[in-house]
Amino acid sequence: MMKESTASKPLRLLGEGGEGVVVGFEESLSEAYRVRLMEFGFHPGETVSCLLTPGLGAPHVYRVSNTVYSLDKEISSAVFIRVLTDPAEEGGG
Repeated sequence: MMKESTASKPLRLLGEGGEGVVVGFEESLSEAYRVRLMEFGFHPGETVSCLLTPGLGAPHVYRVSNTVYSLDKEISSAVFIRVLTDPAEEGGG
């Protein structure tokens, strides 16, 4: 069983198979990126799941609003979530 957490962290740090709720964006993220991300479904209150973390700097793959997106490190680090479950934390990596 995966543990539930109330911690807030960048989406990029969410482990494969983890889920969180979007709580906001990094202040330095431009308004254009914020608007575009919200159009994709990454808006506060929305649940996001991490499907794939391929490594070697490759974009991570996320599901939000029943659609799958890949986000690069810069963008996924600017989206903040409240962690619901994170198998990486549960299993220690």
